[in-house]
Amino acid sequence: MKKTIILFWMLFIVVKMEAQINMNDSTAQVIAYWNLNEKQTYQVTTEKYKIVDSDTTVTEYFKYLVDITVKDSTSNSYTVDWFYHAYEINEENELLKKLSTLVEDMTITIRTDETGVLQEVVNWKDIQAFVFKATQMLREETMDIPNIDKVITQIENMYTSKESIEAAAIREIQLFHTFHGAKYKMNLEYNSPLKIANLYGDEPFDADAIVWLDEINPDDNNFILRMNLVVNSEQLTKTTFNYLTDIAKKMNTPAPKWEEFPQLKNETFTASRIHGSGWPIYCIETKEIFVEGQTNIEETIIEIQ
Repeated sequence: MKKTIILFWMLFIVVKMEAQINMNDSTAQVIAYWNLNEKQTYQVTTEKYKIVDSDTTVTEYFKYLVDITVKDSTSNSYTVDWFYHAYEINEENELLKKLSTLVEDMTITIRTDETGVLQEVVNWKDIQAFVFKATQMLREETMDIPNIDKVITQIENMYTSKESIEAAAIREIQLFHTFHGAKYKMNLEYNSPLKIANLYGDEPFDADAIVWLDEINPDDNNFILRMNLVVNSEQLTKTTFNYLTDIAKKMNTPAPKWEEFPQLKNETFTASRIHGSGWPIYCIETKEIFVEGQTNIEETIIEIQ
């Protein structure tokens, strides 16, 4: 039976050691032992599907490669490039294909602390210019599609500032660094209240996270960490209702009725197998949104090549 301690799991004090796994006390810590100019390639796969009763329907599927290169290394930080390329979209809709590949051949430069905890996006102005140039071209190509401008504007809103990019546009990078900077012990659950980015533009959602060390593999020098995160249902439902009401008003269509609006639930499951070097071998994030008899699932997998 796991003991539960109330502690903000991201604020553990960690010290660099030769090994990240300590079998004497059944602990593992996630520290980035990365070398200058070191490069790893990962495949990122995203699949969206919905389940109604026992029927499952895939609604979207795409994958791409990202080259992750350590461009600078100091005593207290790493500067790392993420280069996105080789997109493959399993989608017949040409518009969705174009929307999904807006960031192809783009580089995002991030900075972490010495343990690998994500600190900031460095080249956010370059990213903004890259995306806005792509969306402008997309507007010209799709001007005959009704309401397409609203869809493109929603994408652009994710890149309007450094803060918006860090909050909403680098989800796979945040997933990659989820567990860095902390030390974990088997048979303990680390509970933490968190703030989650609100893609609708309002205040961040409250959420509760539980993190635990699930498996230690000293022979292979890796370990598995898991997290379960639940978003505040009342905040999610109210914000979604307000967003859909606003969209209906702009499009001159019937707005939803609050008394008929379903309660929404959003739960995310994360698992990462991490090597002793601090490079994840794989990360899996499964997000489930429950709405009256229907479950919408989005799964993202980051896997080293």
